[in-house]
Amino acid sequence: MSSSCDPQYAPVGDVGAVLMMVDSRLKTVHDGKSATDPEQQALMDQFIASLGPDGLDDLLNGACTLIYMFMTWLRKAHESQDKDVLEYVVPTLVATMRMMPRSCPPEAIPMMAGLTIAAGTGLSPNLWRRQYGDWTKEEMTPLEATAFLLAEHINRITENPEFATRMIMDALTNADADGEG
Repeated sequence: MSSSCDPQYAPVGDVGAVLMMVDSRLKTVHDGKSATDPEQQALMDQFIASLGPDGLDDLLNGACTLIYMFMTWLRKAHESQDKDVLEYVVPTLVATMRMMPRSCPPEAIPMMAGLTIAAGTGLSPNLWRRQYGDWTKEEMTPLEATAFLLAEHINRITENPEFATRMIMDALTNADADGEG
């Protein structure tokens, strides 16, 4: 029986734009720069302001799709070693977010953990989140942080600082190729 949170019913959103944001953050961190580089933040703020309401919805849906894709990969990687993705990924994610109180206020962490758990169990994070009402402003940065932290986790597992980004770009490219013709 199908769930109302089944990914087949979820809007995909603008995964490319969110991936660009996450990749930018990953490069900033790995280049040894501050994660809150003022120039980068100004460009990101300008980009987000240019989107309008529909564009913001596309970004939110894209972030949730990216989280779903990352958790799907992590679930398969953990299952191949007879491990539970929720046992190994969620506690680390929550602990890291707790160390980031300016970016991830404590009240937003349970929602981000829930999104991650939903994705890790094969549910659509954005459809799961929808049942709790509209997104709040306080959840925007933690949502981006969740996608960033999952990408960083994948990169550490694979020992490749570009693996997560490349994996999603390959999936998007293959989806575009499959959609043609």
